[in-house]
Amino acid sequence: MPTETILDIRPVHPMHRHPMIFDLFESLEPGQGFILINDHNPKPLFYQFQAELPGQFTWEYLEQGPAEWRVRIGRSPA
Repeated sequence: MPTETILDIRPVHPMHRHPMIFDLFESLEPGQGFILINDHNPKPLFYQFQAELPGQFTWEYLEQGPAEWRVRIGRSPA
């Protein structure tokens, strides 16, 4: 089984974060995913996914702060 990609965006400048995340998401095959690590709740990102890719993604909180947030984001199976 392939290792799941981990994307830690904490050191990335905020203006580059969402484009980086969406680029990684676009590279996924159906059923694949990655773990996002952030320093705050990425709820605005969730809303952006809902608006731009409704029904095409999965979102699962693995850790909910206070210092670190981990979310598994996946491409919905075909």
